[in-house]
Amino acid sequence: MKFTIIKDLNQDKMMKPILSGLLFFTLLYLLSDFIVKYNSFGIFPHAVQATLFGGEEEFLDPIIKASFLEFWHVEIFFIMMILFTLSTVYIRLSKASKSAIVVVNLMMISAIISLISLPLSYFFSSDFINIYITTFFIWHIFALFSALYSLKRLHYA
Repeated sequence: MKFTIIKDLNQDKMMKPILSGLLFFTLLYLLSDFIVKYNSFGIFPHAVQATLFGGEEEFLDPIIKASFLEFWHVEIFFIMMILFTLSTVYIRLSKASKSAIVVVNLMMISAIISLISLPLSYFFSSDFINIYITTFFIWHIFALFSALYSLKRLHYA
């Protein structure tokens, strides 16, 4: 994480390709996360409901508790890694502007709510599914914006 101590990231010729790669792979992860979730867990309320609780008409079994907990555990890790590294780069490249702080806070809060609402949906009430879906999309949109903005600032500022 050398980029956290370099004064001007645009002037460091060694860090520019490394940060570009990091941001490119972050974008790739965020976009593929939509595809993977759409095809496995679901990104719409009826699909998430069917995954968590099954469906008699479709002959779907509910997700096993151990599988759900493993899925949630992996989500926590990947979201944490993506958000912390992306936030660091984005704040540095936007020179810690007030709008950048707002974007990062909204991104972090929506990601945390997304992670909290998922087990609440599974263990307590399916009413939390809509909160999960909404916050899932919110943090992804802010993360995509942050990564694209950072790439732009890195190469065109």
